[in-house]
This record gives sequence, structure tokens and C-alpha cells, in this order.
Amino acid sequence: MSQEGSGVPETNGYWRVGTGPVKVIALSGWFGCADAWAPMVDGIDTDAASWVFFDYRGYGRSRQMSGQFTFEEAAQDVLRLADQLGWERFSLVGHSMGGKAIQQVMLAAPARVERMLAVTAVPACGARMDAQRLALFGSAIDDIKQREFVINYSTGNRLPASWVTRMARHSWDNATPEAFGAYLAEWATRDFSQRVVGSQTPLKVMVGEHDPSLTADLMGKTWLAWYPDASLEVLPNAGHYPMNETPLAFTAAAQRYLSGDASA
Repeated sequence: MSQEGSGVPETNGYWRVGTGPVKVIALSGWFGCADAWAPMVDGIDTDAASWVFFDYRGYGRSRQMSGQFTFEEAAQDVLRLADQLGWERFSLVGHSMGGKAIQQVMLAAPARVERMLAVTAVPACGARMDAQRLALFGSAIDDIKQREFVINYSTGNRLPASWVTRMARHSWDNATPEAFGAYLAEWATRDFSQRVVGSQTPLKVMVGEHDPSLTADLMGKTWLAWYPDASLEVLPNAGHYPMNETPLAFTAAAQRYLSGDASA
């Protein structure tokens, strides 16, 4: 049902679930890695789809990989992995900063991307944070308590403290400080929105109703304004981490869209 691999040297680590014809590569958020998607796995239809959960350089199974830690680099890593898997075409799922990463894959190889699913995802313009807020996020690089603060805030200050602590610890243990810091600049400050305007790649954007920052209003002004074939879904009872907070409901919604179900 599931298998792990790291492939040949210089091929990123990953986790694969399923053997079905719908091919999906999932890219995690700043605090995540491939294993962060684990709560949703019980809901995957393994006969209908093949999901590959990818680890960026410096994260998870790819922690030993050095690099520039940019999303252009990550895009080439994703395409290299797809080649190794023999996947000419596939769909992309990106959570949080993974939203920017999947767009770089699409820009690098638009003909290979069937559709994109952006989950509480940072738009191509970046987070547009002021200096004070950016400094707060920057302090999380070396301070696990700041990671707890950010995770708690982004889920609406409503979830068990023990879960928040475990999420922060998982992040701390599964990303190198060098990679974690470099990716912050990538998702928070870089703006390549002009490059994605008018893209014909089908897109669905999902937001959690309790996410205070990546809201439906923001998505309407960014993702939905730039992609002609885009739709929005608000996930009930979820904040910034729907794959962890409401895993089965999230998986059902994701599979409806990725399978091409018109009702999605």
C-alpha cells in the first residue's frame, strides 16, 4: 500500500501511497515535510490514485541534500523525480509555501501538469508581510516556542496545546536551520505573480475557515484573479492544516477534484 524511496543520488526523498492512474505529487508547507501528510493517508483510494509526498532539500528524507533552497531548484527536483517515476503528466498539491513551489513546477513544465490543488497556499506574490511580522517569522528559525506560536495562531488558537507542541517539534526535527531559513525568504518575500497571470492550468484553491491569514478574500484577489480556470472551496472546521485537522474530509474533497469529478 505504501512505499518509501530516495532514488538515485541527487534525487529527493519521497513517500508513495497507492498505485492508481491518477498521479499526484504533494509538496509540504514551511513547518512540514512528506510525513506531515500522514493523517490523510487512510482516506486515499489507492486503486484510483498514486500519491507521492515529496521532501524538499534540507527536509525530511532529503535533509542531507545541500543546495540553494529555492523553489526553482525544488521545481527541477520535482521534475527529476517525476522522470524517475516514469510520470510524464501529473497533478500537483501544495500546502502553504508549497503553493509557491507547485507554481514554479508549472512554470518550468506547464505541459506536464494536469491540474493544481493549492491548500491554504501562499500566492505567487508572496506573503506581503511588513518588517515586524517578517521578523516574527524569522525568529522561529532558532526558537521552537515561536514555531508553536505561529502554528497556534494559524489554526485559530483553538486546538490542543499538545498537538501544537508536537507539530513544532516535528518541524524542528525534520528541517535543517539553513533550509528552513532560506525557504522563509522564498515564500514570504519573492513575487513572481506576473509570470502566472493567465495560466491555463486548472486550479482549485482550498482554505480553512479558521485560517486568519490565507483567507477566501485574499485568494479571490490573488490566485483566483490570476488563473482563469480556478475555483475556491472553504473547508469547515479547519485552520491552516486541513490535512491534519480534518484529514478525511480534506482527502475526500481533494480526491474529488484531482479525479476530475465535475461536481467538485
